[in-house]
Amino acid sequence: MTPVATAAQDSSHMGWFSRSEAWLDSKGKGAWIAAMVLGFVFFWPVGLALLFYMIWSKRMFNKSCGYKKSKRRMHVMQSTGNTAFDAYRDETIRRLEDEQASFEGFLERLREAKDKSEFDQFMDERAKKASDERAETKEDA
Repeated sequence: MTPVATAAQDSSHMGWFSRSEAWLDSKGKGAWIAAMVLGFVFFWPVGLALLFYMIWSKRMFNKSCGYKKSKRRMHVMQSTGNTAFDAYRDETIRRLEDEQASFEGFLERLREAKDKSEFDQFMDERAKKASDERAETKEDA
């Protein structure tokens, strides 16, 4: 048999489970979720079995949000055919990336300044504590 012949099996040769699975697949993820909810409503072990099967077969997560985001991002970078708009968009994106980089640099300098002031305060307190201890030992002597 050729791969095409095995892929296009007749539904009469399929069992009830395979036919149900193919029917739910043709209806989409919503049909799987509806079947699972109905399974929980009428007999909870059936709903639980459907939930486990959906997770095991990766039907629950086959179209993730990351795919949509990457597809949208790729669409934004495509040429629109309007060269003036494309130039404006590219310049705006470059400007926003520069602003983001400078803002991240500012935040880094701000964190460093805060860390330095906290360290200086710690060192001053430590020096004061050490001088107070020396003064107490001189008074005791």
